[in-house]
Amino acid sequence: MPATQPSSIAPAASDSFWDWSRLLFGLATGLLGGAIQSKILATPITHGALLGGTFGLVFSFSFSRRATSPGAGLIWGLGAALLLWFTTHFGVDLFLLHPVSANAMLSGARSQFPELVADLVCLGMPVGVVIGLRGAFRSKQTQPEFRWDRAVVAGGLAGTIAGLVFSGWEYAGGYLPLLGGLPEFQSQTTAVILHFLVALLIGSIFGILFQRDVRGYGSSMGWGLGFGIFLWFFGPLTVFQMACFQSLDWSAKQGTNLFGSLVGYMIYGFILGTVYAFLDRLWVRLFIQSDPLNREPEGLGSHFLRSVKWGALAGLIGGLISLPVMNATGILPMIAGLDTSFGGIRGSIIHLLVSSAIGMSYGFLFRDEAPSTGLGVPWGFLFGLIWWYVGPLTLLPLILTGAYDWRASAAVALFPSLVGHLIYGGTTAFTFLFLERRYKRWLLLDPRIAAREQRRLRPIGTPAPALWFFALGLGVLLPILLG
Repeated sequence: MPATQPSSIAPAASDSFWDWSRLLFGLATGLLGGAIQSKILATPITHGALLGGTFGLVFSFSFSRRATSPGAGLIWGLGAALLLWFTTHFGVDLFLLHPVSANAMLSGARSQFPELVADLVCLGMPVGVVIGLRGAFRSKQTQPEFRWDRAVVAGGLAGTIAGLVFSGWEYAGGYLPLLGGLPEFQSQTTAVILHFLVALLIGSIFGILFQRDVRGYGSSMGWGLGFGIFLWFFGPLTVFQMACFQSLDWSAKQGTNLFGSLVGYMIYGFILGTVYAFLDRLWVRLFIQSDPLNREPEGLGSHFLRSVKWGALAGLIGGLISLPVMNATGILPMIAGLDTSFGGIRGSIIHLLVSSAIGMSYGFLFRDEAPSTGLGVPWGFLFGLIWWYVGPLTLLPLILTGAYDWRASAAVALFPSLVGHLIYGGTTAFTFLFLERRYKRWLLLDPRIAAREQRRLRPIGTPAPALWFFALGLGVLLPILLG
């Protein structure tokens, strides 16, 4: 009996140590980040330290068990920092029911834009990553094995490919959005080389952060989008200015000047996430998986065709539901705000055809991503947001005129169509999930298939809710603030 006492006491002592360490890590990181924030914003250091220490304690107490990897910690931290900004700058007025006009609220939000950047860069990012590293170290016995070669090679290659696809039309004009915020280069060759070095670095970091969180093409695309939004705050607005030995300018005016780079980072991010999901899955198939007995219940071709068919139908229904909104906002008759118009029934037919085609991509990317409607519709909203930036802001102008307009003023002019895109994405996701669940009912009668489907479900603690809040919140808010 005495021999068993050490084994029973050790886990309790270890758990107690980890419970205290998460608070200490969060407090120390928050205090340091708050002090740096005060230095940059020229505010009293006691105010910044108090804010940062409180944020670190609350975050580590509330989210440490969910931050099981550096990437998950980063996403949770960014979501918590955005919530902190909303709470500290708008929560008091809402709580006290102060009458505030829309113009006054917008003006106040623009004046508080530096605080938004500071909360994300100085608090959300460091606290989230530190707590995520702690969570990864603690749960490494229960998590899938982390492979550095897999993360760096697949991530770096995905970043390079995304940089090539994304910037293919940029070289002639000399504009490389990943280098936004840096002074113009006299040599185009130097700029292109630096562009790909930055893309390679971003891809490698993405693989290191999100290797354990990537479970499918759609979710990986979402991680890439959120990561791209954060990198715009961290890169052009912060690190690039420091690299040029310039004083940090976190004003809304500077954000407006770099809005085109924001769109570029968002497009690059979701391409990076999608390509990384493919390369990571290929790596697993080639070097890790070796289980020919547990095969899928249907062939790869059938799986693909079924997903595309469901996606096309779901996209068609999403197009029908969003059609009145797109027409009422004046976007449907005037494609991308240009002089080329498609009025009447012709415009509606084109809208529905495009909606069905985009729905096919949703079916391919997001199948098996959500086990319930509550988890599926937010992915659809995120999908609709992505297509607003890709479609009206980028592809349609390129197709019709050969040029695009990524200015903040152009985004504001097209903003009414964002509501229609969100409605389209949510409806498409809901319809696709209905068709998917209806088909799977008979498959789940087989215990082997049911067990496989259960393993595909996201574990408790997934940072998906934080990603939805962060990416959707800033994806909608930034065009308003900076336009």
